[in-house]
Amino acid sequence: MSLSSSLVTPEDVLETLMNDGTIDAIRLNIINQLKANEELKNNTITMVEQSKVLNTPGAEKQTKRELFDALRRELETPVLEKASKSVWELIVGSDGVGKEISEIVGKTFFRLSGQELPQLPILKDDTQIQKETDGNEKYVEKENETKKETVASSSKKRTFDEIKEQDEESGSNTSVTLEDDPLRRPVKI
Repeated sequence: MSLSSSLVTPEDVLETLMNDGTIDAIRLNIINQLKANEELKNNTITMVEQSKVLNTPGAEKQTKRELFDALRRELETPVLEKASKSVWELIVGSDGVGKEISEIVGKTFFRLSGQELPQLPILKDDTQIQKETDGNEKYVEKENETKKETVASSSKKRTFDEIKEQDEESGSNTSVTLEDDPLRRPVKI
């Protein structure tokens, strides 16, 4: 992808992250967090202890290889389903890996598009600096209720529809399409 191109696609961002090793680093981080997930370990141990294969009369007469193969056939799908759920919780979480992924993708997009990374609004007491449409800054008093809403809503990721609705209300011209929504696109891990 050329940096002079005016339109940066999700594929361009992904290609950049793959080429610079970021995807591998994120994958390693996720694997390490899965290995450290005690709940997942304990759940898997419980599934093995309660397995039909090990609790069937005559199991002690089978070879280790036979037992292992039978356990894999019985437990592979449920264990992988639980591991997959744990990975998705990490990826879409609003902290940890999920936050890191969002920040990295955003920074990479802005770097590739040649745009400056937008600054978050600065909050001081009950005052927030907002840009008016003419570019001048103005100070706006924030209501306590609005602050509570902001805190509550910032603790979860917004859906594609929420982002699009907010962009339409603010008059932002981000030209986001349904295809750009990462939650509605298949992802290979």
